[in-house]
Amino acid sequence: MVKKLFFLVSAYFILFNSYGQGVLKFNSDKHDFGLIEEGTTATYEFEFTNVGKDTILLTDVKASCGCTTPYWTKDPIAPGGKGSIKASYSSAGRPGVFTKTITVSSNATEPSKMLIIKGVVEKKEEKPVYTEAELKSSPKAEIEKTSYAFGKIERGQKVVAKINLKNTGKESLTILGVQAACNCVSHSFPAGSVGSGKTETIEFTYGPYHDGENSDIVIITTNDKNNPKITINFTAEVVESLQQKSLLMEDNSKIPFGK
Repeated sequence: MVKKLFFLVSAYFILFNSYGQGVLKFNSDKHDFGLIEEGTTATYEFEFTNVGKDTILLTDVKASCGCTTPYWTKDPIAPGGKGSIKASYSSAGRPGVFTKTITVSSNATEPSKMLIIKGVVEKKEEKPVYTEAELKSSPKAEIEKTSYAFGKIERGQKVVAKINLKNTGKESLTILGVQAACNCVSHSFPAGSVGSGKTETIEFTYGPYHDGENSDIVIITTNDKNNPKITINFTAEVVESLQQKSLLMEDNSKIPFGK
């Protein structure tokens, strides 16, 4: 009886204190810059609202490296109030894929919150200059859409997008590379090239790592002289489990997402 009473009092005390604290609700806790040119400084502002019952004070905001500089709201945030954390990434001398974290410390119900920024830094090189004739005869890459929203998926699950790539140019179209700021995207492209007036399908498999809202950018590089870079955005909300299983989840590993 004493143990039971102690448990109930402890539970009440914890719930009471949590209820009375401030709660940080971010619009997004992850951001993918996609492709950025080496030498530029990429900046993103994470916005949040205090949806709790008490004032919040951000006591510290630390980045995982010196290449990322955070600025944040220093004033106390009253219930219903808003604030922000601005993260700037210096890409000078840092070509390639990057993923950095920013740890936010506060007196909120979640005392330590992690934010993530990522992207792909394109090495700064002199861009080729083409003649008007070369531009006219160039292959031209076209895709149906550049954004795919998969909705809610279970933790550890992978989804599939089949994307039609059409060549409306005069020469054969070749994919020179596919990049993403995470290892959560893989692709399959059986054709070596896409002939003039032809269409081929690229199959992307997407399996985001983090719980909650995810947004990841994939960059396709081709020999299209007019527009060599194509960016595609994949979004999904990762949850622990889905109450109602979709009939499409036959093997618990992949969901095909329309051609």
